[in-house]
Amino acid sequence: MNNAVPIIDIAPFLSGDPQGKAAVALAVAKAARDIGFVVLSGHSIAQDRFDAVFEKGFAFFDLPNDEKAKWHPTGPAKQRGYHGVATRGLSATLGKDAPKDLRESLFLGPVDDHAAAFAHIPEAATAYAPNLIPDMPSGFDKALTDLYRAFEGLSADLLRIFAVAADMPEDYFMPLIGKHFSVMSAHHYPALTEPPLPGQLRTGAHTDYGAMTILAMTGAKGGLEVACNGEWLPVVAPKGTLVVNLGDMMQRWTNDKWVSTLHRVVVPENLNDAMSRRMSIGYFMHPDYDARIECLPSCLGEGARHPPISAGGHIKAKIEASHGN
Repeated sequence: MNNAVPIIDIAPFLSGDPQGKAAVALAVAKAARDIGFVVLSGHSIAQDRFDAVFEKGFAFFDLPNDEKAKWHPTGPAKQRGYHGVATRGLSATLGKDAPKDLRESLFLGPVDDHAAAFAHIPEAATAYAPNLIPDMPSGFDKALTDLYRAFEGLSADLLRIFAVAADMPEDYFMPLIGKHFSVMSAHHYPALTEPPLPGQLRTGAHTDYGAMTILAMTGAKGGLEVACNGEWLPVVAPKGTLVVNLGDMMQRWTNDKWVSTLHRVVVPENLNDAMSRRMSIGYFMHPDYDARIECLPSCLGEGARHPPISAGGHIKAKIEASHGN
């Protein structure tokens, strides 16, 4: 798999060494053009941050359904709190009629409250809705919040790398993320007790919505696959590394020069194999709600292929499609 999804150490960029920064940016630009995925090392987030969420997350998902349901959102805030198995389907974002995904999820939005800054945009209310963070097991809420903050910092570093890789000033994206509405999700994929429906996956084939996704995952059977040259290839991330993939916004920003690639999470061959139980934690980087997503000047070429759109408008349409609305 390493020949399809490269492993890139970003520590030389973060150190500030000019040669190291140039080398990392060059490698990221190639991966962004070729496949839109990288396995990331040198990111500086301590492993115990992930271990705490995985340990407490498995304990949370093992709670009775009626206990977990106490953290299910009411009203329009669909990406907050707990969502049960087979209640969402990401293939719908591509207009495909497929069974709901075989996973249960817990969603967090921004830790900082920016709702007042977007009160003049009524449709932004759900993007900045209050969080529903479980306090069971003890310390789970703190572990989730701490990891959200760590991903928040890493995503800003990655946007600096992306800017250099796209031949833009390093701080180009910084004015667009001060009031971001990024979402962090913990997805639990239980061992199955009955065969899936025809075409049903743990997560249906889809592209991601935002600027990028940062993903930590436990190792288990039935995992992440990426579409590459007409094949589905497994994405393997050694312990201590993260998977990063570009989203639709970054493809749009780069005038389709970089790719937001189809990916999915497959069903294991042995359905009730306890070793197939797995969890992933994803951070979906969404800029400020009113950030303008338009072609970067360095990618303009003979003209922009997409009209400008606000970040919030783009994400809202994708989320509605995922619920079949």
